[in-house]
Amino acid sequence: MSIIHEKSPKHCAEKQRTKILNKSKKKLLVCASTFFLCILCLILLLCFILHPSNPHFSLTQVDINHVDITSPSPFLNSSINLTLLSTNPNKGIGIYYDGFLLHASYNSHAMTPDTSVPPFFQDHQQPNLLNASLLGNHHHVDLSLVAEKLPLGFTATGSLRWKVGNWISRRYGFSVDCETVLPLGRIDSILLTSKQPTVCSTSF
Repeated sequence: MSIIHEKSPKHCAEKQRTKILNKSKKKLLVCASTFFLCILCLILLLCFILHPSNPHFSLTQVDINHVDITSPSPFLNSSINLTLLSTNPNKGIGIYYDGFLLHASYNSHAMTPDTSVPPFFQDHQQPNLLNASLLGNHHHVDLSLVAEKLPLGFTATGSLRWKVGNWISRRYGFSVDCETVLPLGRIDSILLTSKQPTVCSTSF
């Protein structure tokens, strides 16, 4: 004797409604996945076509207003003003600089603490002159300032974002290294100026 399962019309209707909801969820999921995939492909396509080039930096002027070595301990007091030229070489891409830190060094020894450069936006193919005053007070540095030349290094570290239309990328860390050599004799309290442009290296 076989068992007959009878289902009421209400039960059939609920089962049919569940099937419709499941189909709707699947369609919604497929549509959402397709949408986000298209957005991702568009971003990748823009990055591939535009291929942003790294910004260019050059050191255009360095003014050393004062360098003093305390005796007998090798502590250094210094006052340096510099002008840094930043250029965006891209035709259709803007750059948001979220600020960066800049310091001076001699033979890999820090002469000044980090100085903050305010954030700014740089439109495509736009140059910007950045001025910074670096003050170092009582910094312990192993210097031999009796040479005829003073090799200086300037390092900037920070983050930037690319802007393409209304789309803005995530933050990317970058580092800029500049080097210049100033002629000098014995240093006590001096004023040295270098207006020889120096191309800096930029790394991400």
